[in-house]
Amino acid sequence: MSPTAKFFLILGSINAALVVLLGAFGAHALKARLPADMLAVYQTGVHYHLFHALGLIAVGLVATQIPASAYLKWSGWLMLAGIVLFSGSLYVLSVSGLRWLGMVTPFGGLAFILSWTLFVIAVLKASS
Repeated sequence: MSPTAKFFLILGSINAALVVLLGAFGAHALKARLPADMLAVYQTGVHYHLFHALGLIAVGLVATQIPASAYLKWSGWLMLAGIVLFSGSLYVLSVSGLRWLGMVTPFGGLAFILSWTLFVIAVLKASS
């Protein structure tokens, strides 16, 4: 297995475990402490975190076939950046009430969009 594939498979799996932990924390510890609107914000962070943890695993699996793809590597790094910026900002916003963090969230969304776009490009270039 290539180092790139191994790295993104491990990174995705760690994020998958982390999102289960954060989801359980939200469902049990925060449910009674946060207002409904902030709990919904937190849950949105969990939701996107889960999909992109699986996205990191997909990057790792595809990297077994195209390990040298720079597009694929950038896709993985942007997914990680999106998790930190999008989900991370929503986690902190929901528990702290710091509304200015809402300005960070769209940058994470943009990282997600770019990561999936690069994923597609990597796959298209591999099949040529």
